[in-house]
Amino acid sequence: MATKVAVIYYSATGTTHRQALAVKEGAEQAGAEVRLKKVRELAAEEAIASNEGWSRHRLETQDVPEAELDDLEWADVVVFGTPTRFGLPSAQLKQFIDTTGGLWYRGKLANKVVSSFASAGTAHGGQETTIVALNNTFYHWGAIIVPPGYLDPVQFAAGNPYGASHTSNNGETPPDETALGAARFQGRRVVEIAAKLAAVPELVAAD
Repeated sequence: MATKVAVIYYSATGTTHRQALAVKEGAEQAGAEVRLKKVRELAAEEAIASNEGWSRHRLETQDVPEAELDDLEWADVVVFGTPTRFGLPSAQLKQFIDTTGGLWYRGKLANKVVSSFASAGTAHGGQETTIVALNNTFYHWGAIIVPPGYLDPVQFAAGNPYGASHTSNNGETPPDETALGAARFQGRRVVEIAAKLAAVPELVAAD
């Protein structure tokens, strides 16, 4: 049976969306069944309309379905993606995470393989702290955090063992092949680890 992966992300102008597509591609290369879902937008229409890149990206991705709690329960692996907001995940992604209390209480999120990726406008804009902040959620879930580490040559070029990341120069610079390669590797890695865990059922059994 194929590993089931939910790639759930927020993207305003498209950078994190491109990363999410690369994670999806990597997971599918490893044989996974993948659901790519965006979280609900919370920003005011006036704010979106004032930014050409934001309004254009929303139009271009209107066919991407919104994430639901069922996606988390369905998945063997959950990968979150977000731009950084002052070194933290976006409010849009955090709002979705805040709805998971019922699943957490019933143990439905325990022992899932989890990972995350991020983008920021500047070189030291909080990519790593954003990923580490998401890890705090995973500790509460009792999930199994799988980082990319430096386990592929692309990681030495990309330079972030916490998770795939990209510096967008405030939306002006799209992810290059190195950044996308790191995202693909992360997608492959989480599937490979999930498959190994699935081979030892008592390690992943949850009520």
